[in-house]
Formats: sequence, structure tokens, C-alpha cells
Amino acid sequence: MGTGSTDVAGAVRGRSAVVAVGNTAQGTVPGIPADELAVEALRITLAEAGIDKSAVDGLITCKSYGGFGIDTEIGRLAGLNPAYSATLDYGTCNFSLHLACAVIDAGLASTVAIVYGTDQRSSGNRFGHALGRQDEASVYGFLNVAGPAAMAFRRHQHLYGTTEADLGRIAVSQRRYAEDNPLAIFREPLTLEDYLAQPYLVEPLRRSDLCMISDGGACLVVARADRARDLTETPVHVLGIAQQTGLRDRQNADQWMRGWIEQVASRIYPAAGIARDDVDALYIQDPTSVWVLQMLEMYGFVEPGGVGEAFATGQVGHGGRLPLNTNGGQLSEAYMWGFLHLCEAVRQLRGEAGGRQLEGLRTAQYCSTFGFMKAASTILGTELS
Repeated sequence: MGTGSTDVAGAVRGRSAVVAVGNTAQGTVPGIPADELAVEALRITLAEAGIDKSAVDGLITCKSYGGFGIDTEIGRLAGLNPAYSATLDYGTCNFSLHLACAVIDAGLASTVAIVYGTDQRSSGNRFGHALGRQDEASVYGFLNVAGPAAMAFRRHQHLYGTTEADLGRIAVSQRRYAEDNPLAIFREPLTLEDYLAQPYLVEPLRRSDLCMISDGGACLVVARADRARDLTETPVHVLGIAQQTGLRDRQNADQWMRGWIEQVASRIYPAAGIARDDVDALYIQDPTSVWVLQMLEMYGFVEPGGVGEAFATGQVGHGGRLPLNTNGGQLSEAYMWGFLHLCEAVRQLRGEAGGRQLEGLRTAQYCSTFGFMKAASTILGTELS
């Protein structure tokens, strides 16, 4: 069977908008359960935006590692009886945001809070579990994303001659942004020489190629377009969404490279009504730097094999023509399943990013994946014309 295609995503353009974002502190937050961190993020977000919780008639939660984050529990803790609620098992913020848009478009709710909280760091979760089929994991030792990511980078090296320094430029660029982000866990300067001097964790990947798990909570509030203006003076419109699965797994050709992500790239820009070159800032979910490398190429921002040169010449990254993960990403800011990427994108578009604020932004794109199974992208904008 083929990969499939759809033009349904184009129907969401301008029908929903992000009206508020917020988060708790990140890092180690001992003694506070994941559900309570999620509710605290919701409280902070509504308070900062001046939105009463009675305005929220939809609730979407995302299971934290270990099974926390169920909508029924968070709704009880938050004192909510929304018209609609749901929990995604793997709701990295793109997937949760897309569900919120669908819920709003279907008329099931007009204002949806998307919340996530995790205590994975203080509770000692080590993310050592089987990825995919049990037999494959046991034979090859793929008990963490680092193993498959290392194999994917080896494949990339074989195809294009990519060097470890090329990969390292991703982590170095994102750390430069994190230096100006008070929320970031890793803020100390990182040079390419520092990166190359680090020992391997899973060869050829180093500490800076892999995110550090963290505690914290985050929240977005999404509203129907005509409702958004009642809730904020600065709505950030959802211009386009797109998804694609790679569920056939090893049946897919060259699965390490996740070529099916290109299907998302082929749909997201027509759905948003813009060209790829119209994207002012790019956000890529980065549990590993290898995912950033792959998606820069899959979405066509960089030619295959050209990532190192793109960073070195200022095509992308800190100080470059295309800003990338201006919050520091998961590699330097915090590991929040992509929620903070969207929070950052909204703040940048609103001019609320403080010392790392970029000028003249009108559109931002966020790209994420569920490992080797699914991919998604969202384009946000301040203008609909």
C-alpha cells in the first residue's frame, strides 16, 4: 500500500489561533507530581493571559512518560468540566495542536487548553525501553532513541560523507540561543572544539547530541478564530498543518533516513498558503541532533549532505538567514516533547522573546516526529493575508 495523501489540512487555514502559552520552571522540580505540574502550567498560562478558566471548553492532555497526564485526572485537579476532552498517548505538541484544530473545526469546543506535565527527571525515569519490535530491541540494543539515531547518522555519513563536526554545528548553534534563554537548562557556552572533545555516549553521538530529560509543565490555549480576538489582542493564527506516518517500519525503503517525512513537506506549504522561503523562523523537535539534520533536508531547507556548510556559511542557525530553534531546543532548553518549541514560536511571533527576540517575524514552522512512526508540521503566522 502507498503512503497516501490528503488535502484536508488546507481547510484549517486561519480557522484557529493560539491565544496563550505558558510554562513552569524546567529542570528538576522534586516533590511535585506530573499531573500537578501540568495543572500549574495551565494556571500560569491563563493568569498571564487574563483568561478565566470558565472560558476553556476543551482539554487535551498528553501522557507523560510513565502514564501520567490523563484528562480525567487533570480536569479534576484543575476544576474543569469541559465540553470535550481527550488524552493522546504520544501527544508531542504538534499532534496535540492538530487535534485541537480538528476539535474546534468540528464544533466540539471553541477554546481548547493543551497541557503537559512531567516529573520524569526527579522520579528517576531513564527512558530505557524497547523501541518498536521486542526482538529487534533485544538483538540490537535499541533501548533508547540514541541507538537508532546513531545508526541513522552512520547511514547519512555513508551516503553523503557527513562529518561529526557537521553534526556538531547543530548543537553549537542551539546553545548560542540558549545562552539568552533564562528557562534553558544548559546555558554555558559550547564551541565546536568543546563538542568534538566530548566523549561518545553512543558512537558517533556525544552528550550534546542528545537531550537531557527534565521536569516541568507547559500549556497552549487554542481558540476558534472569531473567539480568539475576544481573548487576546495578538492571536497567532494556525496557517497550516500536515502529517504523515511511516507505520510500515522496516518495509519502508531506507527506513533509517525516514524518507516519508518528505510527504509532510509536500503538503504543509500548500496547506498554509505560503512558500517554504516565506518561513521566517524554524523549529524542529530535537531529542537528538540527527533529527534536526534529517528534517532540514527533508523539508528542503538544505540540500542533502549540506547541513554542515549551511551552518558554517550562515544559511541556517544562530545569526543565520533562517533562525533555528531560537529557544535552544530540547538539546539545550529542556525536554518537553516539543511543547516549548511552540511556546517559543508563539512568543517570537508576538515579540515577547526578550533578549533573543528576532525582528520582523511573520511566520514560523514547527516540525516534529514520533520516532520512526509519524511526522507532523505546523505553520503559524501573525497575518492571514
